Amino acid sequence: MPVLIVTSNPDDWPFDIPGVDKIDAWTYLTSPDAADSSGSRSTRVFNLCRSYRYQSLGYYVSLLAEARGHKPLPGVITVQDLKTRSVSRLIPDDVDEMVQQNLASLTSDEFTLSVYFGRNLAKRYDRLALHLFNLFPVPLMKFEFHKRDDRWQIRKILAVSGAEVPESHRGFITESATRYFSGRASSLKSPRRMRFDMAILENPDEKDNAPSDSAALNKFVKAAREQGVYAEIITRDDSGRLLEFDSLFIRETTAINHHTYRFARRAASEGMVVIDDPVSICRCTNKVFLAEMLTRHKVDIPVSIVVHRDNAHLIGERLGFPCVLKKPDSSFSIGVVKVKSDEELREHLEDFFGESDLLVAQEYLPTTFDWRIGILDRKPLYACRYFMAPGHWQIIRQEQKGRGRYGKVETLPVELAPSKAVKAALKAANLIGDGLYGVDVKESNGRFVVIEVNDNPNINSGFEDAVLKDELYRRIVDVFVRRMEQKRARYDVG
Repeated sequence: MPVLIVTSNPDDWPFDIPGVDKIDAWTYLTSPDAADSSGSRSTRVFNLCRSYRYQSLGYYVSLLAEARGHKPLPGVITVQDLKTRSVSRLIPDDVDEMVQQNLASLTSDEFTLSVYFGRNLAKRYDRLALHLFNLFPVPLMKFEFHKRDDRWQIRKILAVSGAEVPESHRGFITESATRYFSGRASSLKSPRRMRFDMAILENPDEKDNAPSDSAALNKFVKAAREQGVYAEIITRDDSGRLLEFDSLFIRETTAINHHTYRFARRAASEGMVVIDDPVSICRCTNKVFLAEMLTRHKVDIPVSIVVHRDNAHLIGERLGFPCVLKKPDSSFSIGVVKVKSDEELREHLEDFFGESDLLVAQEYLPTTFDWRIGILDRKPLYACRYFMAPGHWQIIRQEQKGRGRYGKVETLPVELAPSKAVKAALKAANLIGDGLYGVDVKESNGRFVVIEVNDNPNINSGFEDAVLKDELYRRIVDVFVRRMEQKRARYDVG
């Protein structure tokens, strides 16, 4: 993937980085052939113009780069974010806490942090610089902080041209830029025979509940390579590199107030192919939404109550005991409890209402296993029986470590799964979108009821792929390829 640095003036980038070309903004805007000398639609454009003001040269560089199918940094959305007056509102809680910790020892009320390709000259600020760069991916910038009511806030974010940096910083910028362009698994090193680039987001520290194990991740990479796609496994620290890729595949447990959602939202807003998309994450990660939506569309679900403080007294009367109480954003059986009595119910309600004003209560349907139907692009992909963990009422026994934590898994061809289970799963998943979903269905007394629709479902080596083997990974990658081809075709029309 060719790399191009665009500046307002040729002298604004006095650095020599191997494999990186330079062009002035006017030439880039007015001579598309000169800007695309490599003939590649996937050129990465680093916009280092002196101003990103609306309708300035810098603004148009990012705008036209996107129109040409190039990959600009910053993109137009980031350019708009930089102009937001209340920029502090764009800072998520975890990064804000990092700001407070890093700047706590400062005695002044003002501080400026320079961030060059995600790094700062002072080692102690390097982690903070990386996270700020991930939020606002601009190659060279300054963050102006001020302290108000004993808390540090970002007052202003300034993009910086190469000509504006102090002479004493230039060696560090050269080192940072070189490291950024040619560091670990940089796309400069990806095979140029590949048609597309795919990022696979994982969390190396997410051991027990990871959606895919390392063997499955490697099979995704292999399946992508066989279809002409360069796939790279990335982590949350690689957010600033996201726009190097054509697509994003999230293989980390998702949540709304979480970096997985921010990855998905940014990828979708920048026109990338992303599974799971932010809308699917929003819908699937909230059980209150699912209960309301599935009921409205007449999908058979357990008898359910959306619970608030004013109707909580009806739970025992309508559902009886035992019943199931769920936090809206529970996953992997965390935040889901079986309640056996009024006393237990009161204890859990007090705890759960501390986190959410709305909860879900459902009738308890004891079964030895749940059907898990994998749905991809509005078609069934795989079918499994997830058996309950030994001596437990759920498929995961969270308090158990090692042996006995999970129930066994049986995978069978979709054609051999009960047609009513597959039909119910398809109807439920298609209400969410056209991504990759795992629909849990219980079979009880002849009923097939949908328990929930999961975004980002488990795909582990030796389990969900037990029937289709490598074909399972190929089918998933194939959906990415078709969607990336469709997006590229839009740029190539005419």
